[in-house]
Amino acid sequence: MQSKANSLPASTRFSLRGFDWRRYIVYVAFVAVFFYFSVTLYDEGFLSTNNLLNIARQTAMIAIMAVAMTFVIGAAQIDLSVGSVAALSALISALAMQAGLGMFGGIIAGLGTGALIGLINGLLITQIAIPAFLVTLGMMIITKGLAMWVTDTAPVPILNESFTFLFGSGDLGPIPVLLVWMVVIGIIGHVLLRKTAYGRRTLAVGGNENAAEFSGVNVKRIKLLVMVGSGMLAGLAGMLYAGRIYSARFTFGEGDELSVIAAVILGGTSLFGGTATVIGTIFGALMIGMINNGLIIMGLDVSQQMVVKGLIIILAVAFGKKAAQR
Repeated sequence: MQSKANSLPASTRFSLRGFDWRRYIVYVAFVAVFFYFSVTLYDEGFLSTNNLLNIARQTAMIAIMAVAMTFVIGAAQIDLSVGSVAALSALISALAMQAGLGMFGGIIAGLGTGALIGLINGLLITQIAIPAFLVTLGMMIITKGLAMWVTDTAPVPILNESFTFLFGSGDLGPIPVLLVWMVVIGIIGHVLLRKTAYGRRTLAVGGNENAAEFSGVNVKRIKLLVMVGSGMLAGLAGMLYAGRIYSARFTFGEGDELSVIAAVILGGTSLFGGTATVIGTIFGALMIGMINNGLIIMGLDVSQQMVVKGLIIILAVAFGKKAAQR
């Protein structure tokens, strides 16, 4: 007697065998987590418009850094410095405005700081051949120290109302500006990854560096560009942190590198490069933000939240490793 699978048409059996469910696990998990919190926390206001918008606000900076990290990990690199770069960029931006350079001066200073650090990371990786893990680990410590040093650990207030509206605290009708930033950066990242030669070359480098080089891809240039992009978007995230609370602080971004990497891997990007998805990354970031929000509403303390976040990261890496072995 034929099994049900064998009774299916040959084309259908081939399609089922070729289906990689791991590509869609983040969407299934997102719906499952959302449904769970919606049922268990319905009376606590989880589904209220204000709470759902708060999740978007709290997630936006992680999601934006994760979009850039998608390219970094897609190229088989890593950037552990994004959290501390966000803090330093926010402080430099605030100091620039405090010095009288205005909003545009502050924007240039913040983005320029992030891009410069990303450039240094990229040059150390490509020109001196230091592994990205070691370079960015060292840069994380350096930038953290600089962020504490430049202001002697004191917060720097931001009084420019145009800056704070545009970078974090504003709303366009009912829609938070932070959500707009997340969507815009997500769209740009998706188009770059899927529709441009740069995106294809990035994944080629991550998939097989030697083969990419033999096919004419400038491997060093791609690695340099992904690190600069990571630094620049970390700088943007830092300014969004600052604009949201009207001041810049050296504590911005603490631990964000772990959440960012977890969002990327949960979204379906292979930890070992060659496969990446920006849309999945956005959903991964939103799921982490939703879990954090739900745990807070449930009354879990910080230590318990850390345990759950650590489990999420382990599961993300496990799925990434299994996907790479297929």
